[in-house]
Amino acid sequence: MSTEVLIYIILSLLIGVAIAYFQYFFKVQKTGKQTILLFVLRALSVFFLLLLLINPQLKIEEIENIKPKLSVLIDNSLSTSFFKEEAKTSQLITQLKGARDLNGKFDIDYYAFGKDIQRVDSLTFSDSHTNIFNAVKSINSLEKEAIGAMVLVSDGNQTIGEDYEYVNSKQAVYPVVIGDTIKYEDVKISQLNVNKYSYIDNKFPVEALLYYDGNKSINTEYSIYKGGQKIFSKPVKLSKENNSLTITANLNSNKEGVHFYTARIEKLTNEPNTRNNYKSFSVEVIDEQVKVLILTSIVHPDLGAIKKAIESNKQRSVDIENITSFKGNFDDYQFVIVYQPTIYFKPFFNQRKSNYLIITGTKTDWSFLNSLELGFEKLFINQSEDYGASYNTNYLTFIQEDIGFIDFPPLKDKFGNITAKDHQSLLFQKLQGFVTDESIFSTFEKGEQKFGVLFGEGIWKWRASSYLREKSFEDFDAFVGNVVQYLSSNKKRKRLDIKVENLYLANQLIDISALYLDNNFKFDSRASIQISITNKTTKEQKVFPFSLMNNSYRVQMEGLIPGDYSYRVTVEGQTVQKSGTFKVADFQIEEQFTNANSKKLQSLANTSKGKLFYSHQQGNLIDELVQNKDYYTTQKLTEKEEGIIQWQWLLFLIVGLLSMEWFLRKYYGKI
Repeated sequence: MSTEVLIYIILSLLIGVAIAYFQYFFKVQKTGKQTILLFVLRALSVFFLLLLLINPQLKIEEIENIKPKLSVLIDNSLSTSFFKEEAKTSQLITQLKGARDLNGKFDIDYYAFGKDIQRVDSLTFSDSHTNIFNAVKSINSLEKEAIGAMVLVSDGNQTIGEDYEYVNSKQAVYPVVIGDTIKYEDVKISQLNVNKYSYIDNKFPVEALLYYDGNKSINTEYSIYKGGQKIFSKPVKLSKENNSLTITANLNSNKEGVHFYTARIEKLTNEPNTRNNYKSFSVEVIDEQVKVLILTSIVHPDLGAIKKAIESNKQRSVDIENITSFKGNFDDYQFVIVYQPTIYFKPFFNQRKSNYLIITGTKTDWSFLNSLELGFEKLFINQSEDYGASYNTNYLTFIQEDIGFIDFPPLKDKFGNITAKDHQSLLFQKLQGFVTDESIFSTFEKGEQKFGVLFGEGIWKWRASSYLREKSFEDFDAFVGNVVQYLSSNKKRKRLDIKVENLYLANQLIDISALYLDNNFKFDSRASIQISITNKTTKEQKVFPFSLMNNSYRVQMEGLIPGDYSYRVTVEGQTVQKSGTFKVADFQIEEQFTNANSKKLQSLANTSKGKLFYSHQQGNLIDELVQNKDYYTTQKLTEKEEGIIQWQWLLFLIVGLLSMEWFLRKYYGKI
């Protein structure tokens, strides 16, 4: 208690005495015993009231003993059960929990980790991935100010994340190796590279990286199977000196649709792990062969730019013809681009059957276009204007990313207001720096026919600008390709669209998204959508609801056993539905290892100034931690102030004193 507070307490006592004296003795000629009692009661009540206001505090020092932290990280992935180390791991944890000296010295926390890390509740050994780097870094962040160490119980085989071998850890890591440390002879497909898509009547490459771990020279065979039939094979020779080989197979894609394959390398004699000898993959063969006609009556650099962009896809070919001299048949083409139409284009519009794209400009006869009643018109004057483009994020007709349209040079067209109905705008006009609600590129659907309109010439500048920005024509050419693919397709637009992969790996997170549109083809966020999954072999059926996320619906599933599945997506209260198939391959990345990686765990121990132990050295680990003087208990001195008085009791006492004083004054007739 400070001197200042002590002075306040003395002054409070004096004030209480002074007030009581003034009331009961000042100018009073005769006093009795009852007056003295009333004087004492009043003096005490005033003193205690002032004491309550002062609330004197005492400084109290507390010493807290802080034990060093010991974080035990347990590998909860499938590889632990694959190596049949569950019992040893559980036994090690039980022994650590029962070590009296260890628990007396350390404050111990237990964590389970796979892809992520969490405080251990129960061990399942079912995580499909191992991220040792993340586990070690997380503990360092959590216990960055604490003295302590980590015990890492793992086989050392990491499947995702940064390399943990030389992770910068402030705390020493003591790895405990579980799993077989004996090196066995093993041959595997370590990597398979293949594109998801191929074009019909084409060839697609399948690149396999084969790896051999052993001391002999071996001869085996690498093969690719489709539907149980071998479609490719090649003899393989590997040795200790030449332990890797890359083989590329060029397979035919002669049928449209999704095709499943299995790449396999024949197992060696007495090879313990054959789970890494095969890998499944799928390829979707698509038919994008499109013959495109560009009709024009003028010469313009746009024509060459469009032709190059379309023909960047080798499945597409482009003919440029002058409308005045064209003698061919429009029906020979799946898609027609009408460039700056005039009255000369009347024959095409009279007999049009193909889907088409109109590009307007300063040479366009807008009076003729307006007379066709295509669903749009322009109130124009014979004066040109520059129009920039702004991307519409709500465009849902087909998927097109923003490739920087707002930064592209403006297009040129005749000045005037555009009115359109039953259309979707991918790009809006930007006029003199302001984005308007008028379209610069729209798509229309009328019955079975689709067409698009680009309101402006000069698209060749967009291709050049895209190249200057990205050092490649790829983004712009992909944009033109998406437009051609959508407009040339005869498929009707669907209200329900599902995005699902053809092939998933076992225990992989299966992520499926859905886009649902209302009757006006606007995104509907009110729908209740669910997916029904059926295993074709076991006939087991599971139903999952979709969740709304931004402008789409999404569902995530785990734990589907390997096999072929069919799915059906339905919308509650609607007849709209979508069905399809996918496959879950029998591939576990955690089962691709033949032995524990003690070498990397040793490097981690050396880097962090820890020490490596094996699962049978539990006692040695405990002794090392208990006897290590780097881990010691620290004392923390804490100062805090506590009130001398309990204000509730003091307030009760004040009320009691005042009540007693009032009662006595009443009794003795002092009131």
